[in-house]
Amino acid sequence: MTITAEAVKTLRERTGAGMMECKRALIETNGDLDAAAELMRKAGLAKADKKAGRVAAEGVVVVQVNAAGTAGVVAEVNSETDFVARQDDFQRFAADVAVAALASGAGTLEEVLALPLPGGSVDEIRRSLVARIGENIGVRRVARLTAPGRIGSYVHGGRIGALVGLEGGDDALARDLAMHVAAANPQFVSPADVPAATVGKEREILAAQAAGEGKPAEIVARMVEGRLRKYLAEICLTGQPFVKDPDVTVEKLLKSAGGARVTGFIRFEVGEGIEKRQENFADEVMAQVKAAEGRH
Repeated sequence: MTITAEAVKTLRERTGAGMMECKRALIETNGDLDAAAELMRKAGLAKADKKAGRVAAEGVVVVQVNAAGTAGVVAEVNSETDFVARQDDFQRFAADVAVAALASGAGTLEEVLALPLPGGSVDEIRRSLVARIGENIGVRRVARLTAPGRIGSYVHGGRIGALVGLEGGDDALARDLAMHVAAANPQFVSPADVPAATVGKEREILAAQAAGEGKPAEIVARMVEGRLRKYLAEICLTGQPFVKDPDVTVEKLLKSAGGARVTGFIRFEVGEGIEKRQENFADEVMAQVKAAEGRH
């Protein structure tokens, strides 16, 4: 049968696939648009599954806060290359994931992947993007933060995103603190939040270092406690110098804001903890050239 250009155009608009792929699907389904779209969807999902093992360490971090300013979501969506991470379809998908997660109150990644988006679930849309773009794409993590007062948010270059929960203070302070968290990467809010095991291990390491300096035991003990306080200040939000005014610690900043209190924070950075494959671009090009020559 004859497949019209109009039918191919319609299928392309529905699926986002290439012209020849659309034409082949229409031929196989005798021109049935719905059947062709379903066939392409199944083929696309199969292609997506094949790419699932490839490292995706680029991408974006997106943040969404509700209208009341009391709840927020931060999500990391990954791709294999920064080129894909900058594409409109990818950026739109990442934003849609965060919006859906915030609206639903989903508590786990599995729940987020099952959330409905226009055209299918989050995971179905993800897999269709993989099939169309040709790279592995993954929703790596999503986290939710609520606060009794307000949520501050900050995104730096689409690669680092932070949420801060604040009790007291104002919106400007909340945003400044989110900016600080994005820049300084604290691990805990205050020393009281650091697990006892972490403190004990660090004290043990510092004691071993100080003991090797040949000083009396009582001096070593004071050295260890002093260094431990410095270590805790470095890893805790309240002890860090405020990024916009290093002469003031975050703790003093909060006190100056009428005793405002940080109730929690979340910080995501793209590719954090993912082991990236190191590649030499010139070697990769030569390998492709040799492979092409071998086929002739």
